[in-house]
Amino acid sequence: MPDAPTAAAKARRRTQVKVLPPRQRHLVSRFSYGVTPALAAQVRARGGAEAWFDRQLKGTALRDPVLGRTKAWWPDLGRGPESLWQRSVNGTRGGWEVMADYQRWVIARRTTSPLQVLETMTQFWENHLYVPTNGEQWFVHRVSYGETIRRHALGRFADLLRATTTHPAMLIYLDNATSTASQPNENLGRELLELHTVGREVIDESDVKDSARILTGWSVDMWKTWKASYAPEMHSTGRVRVLDFTHRNAAADGREVTRLYLDHLARHPATARRIATRLVTKFVQDAPAPALVDRLARVYLRHDTAIVPVLRALVASKQFRASVGGKVRDPIEDVVATYRALGAKVSRPTSSNSAANAVLWQTQALGATPFGWPRPDGTPIDDAAWSSTSRVLASFQMHYSMAGGWWPSAQVKHRAPASWLPRRRLRFDALVDHLSRSLLHRPASRRLVQACSEAVDVRPGERITRDHPLVKWSMPRLLTTVLDSPDFLRR
Repeated sequence: MPDAPTAAAKARRRTQVKVLPPRQRHLVSRFSYGVTPALAAQVRARGGAEAWFDRQLKGTALRDPVLGRTKAWWPDLGRGPESLWQRSVNGTRGGWEVMADYQRWVIARRTTSPLQVLETMTQFWENHLYVPTNGEQWFVHRVSYGETIRRHALGRFADLLRATTTHPAMLIYLDNATSTASQPNENLGRELLELHTVGREVIDESDVKDSARILTGWSVDMWKTWKASYAPEMHSTGRVRVLDFTHRNAAADGREVTRLYLDHLARHPATARRIATRLVTKFVQDAPAPALVDRLARVYLRHDTAIVPVLRALVASKQFRASVGGKVRDPIEDVVATYRALGAKVSRPTSSNSAANAVLWQTQALGATPFGWPRPDGTPIDDAAWSSTSRVLASFQMHYSMAGGWWPSAQVKHRAPASWLPRRRLRFDALVDHLSRSLLHRPASRRLVQACSEAVDVRPGERITRDHPLVKWSMPRLLTTVLDSPDFLRR
């Protein structure tokens, strides 16, 4: 008979962080902002990663207890467009300040929301149907625009496309709010085709011109009430043709032709392929496998632009299963994942230096802020854009500041160094394994143990207690070494 386990062995098992099997970890990691022990416990409670994912696909039908609470941290996010504009004009608070608060709220949601799949898909669509936050006019509608996308993020793309194309933030950003029958502005008509739906490869300038004409009439009362409206007198009538969509467009009220046109674009095979390609690039690999793109496009069309069946087909594919460790976290995802991994608890900000506010500067230092990309094509989603030496060095610096609890330090609770010890006494290599399971959600590799040993000058077999110099002085360096590993920089 085998020997009975010793008391020490039993203690090790009790304190060992339980990690998800690799395949489950991969799924949860791709569709969250970092697998934590708490998230893994939720996944196990749901019966595994696939069951967790399936429930998460219900999106806004599920309760999010932190959404309203975190939004209340920044009161201007609850103001209407006319109030925001007046406060900007009279110098109370500028649009850029309000938009900085919106960026911070987005980061807070990604860090704390239990609806991780909804937040990831909101990020995906808010980047695809892009309206930046650095706008002097459309800022008054930008919060509403993001909330509109969040409501539709796991619904049908046809509904999402109609809601975003005619939203006042988009109308102002791409100049449709002032587009008239005599002088149609082509910006929205062009980007609707080139970026949001079919892609520039299948269109020509005549398509762009008629696309712009169809969209005339959708307006915003700029500089006054900022209310969105439809102005028939601004609509350009007469026959239109865009790709294989044709319409007499005889009525002064062009809202019906707009609806038909957008529905046609949403269901176009080229749109299906473009969306499938973007999803594969974001969640699988930078060079999308044509077979997977074709399969997802067919699912998209077969289910009348519904996104959930496409996501289910994506995660069930062999290409997704084979893509473990193949995607790099962008700067914002890195910052969010670091807060989650280290268990930093952020509270309502009371000053500019508060962590909930300073987190925006942390993402900026790494090279990107939410919706800070200046062009209408959205922040890059490929690995190459975020794999430069300067980005990696900036991540290393951020990891070290966070691991030490040095900055930000206001309105945030960092874990004490000794709290990382799972037991009162253990070997150094066992501590590294514990940290790897806690921060990377995987057992420590020999390579990681060696790197950590060299980083803090402690032998693998050395015994660590709360009074050890490592715990007193070098724990930030040890934590940083784990966070700087390729396994953390990838998702």
